[in-house]
Amino acid sequence: MSLPIGHATIGFTAYSLFCRNGSSLGGWKVPLGILVLSNLPDVDVALGIVLQGNGSAFHRGPTHSLVFALVAGFLAYRVWELWLQWPKLSFKVCFLLILSHILADAALTSSPISFFWPVIVNWSSGHSGLGDVVNLVLFGNYQDVTIIFGCGLFILLHRTLKEFGAVILQK
Repeated sequence: MSLPIGHATIGFTAYSLFCRNGSSLGGWKVPLGILVLSNLPDVDVALGIVLQGNGSAFHRGPTHSLVFALVAGFLAYRVWELWLQWPKLSFKVCFLLILSHILADAALTSSPISFFWPVIVNWSSGHSGLGDVVNLVLFGNYQDVTIIFGCGLFILLHRTLKEFGAVILQK
């Protein structure tokens, strides 16, 4: 199960691998944008706590869908295009960062997600109150060590192969 640090790491990895100048984060604004967008689908946990006192009430529903990634990616792109203080992230980047969260949840957890919402809807089961969510976010991130390590190795391997390919092409 990925937690905020794990999702952010996966987002940074996706940005590094698939976005032009992925190694250049340019100050603090791009990393903040990556952090926000790669964790955006979990806004359903906050909504569940506020509306029903249960972080699991709406979890893995519409915000974990392809439709949400497309719509929220477009809205983020438009907002950040108009707001001069934020980094200029393309629609492709915004979409990819949100999608990285959804795919990570699909691959790394046993609970189903609502990828094809509204055709298929899956909800998380159980109850997680505010204390449970805060405790998990603050003290449960040790679970993401494997994700962080794996993503670091993946980026290193990608960059090594990319440089090796450039050297081969120069010869």
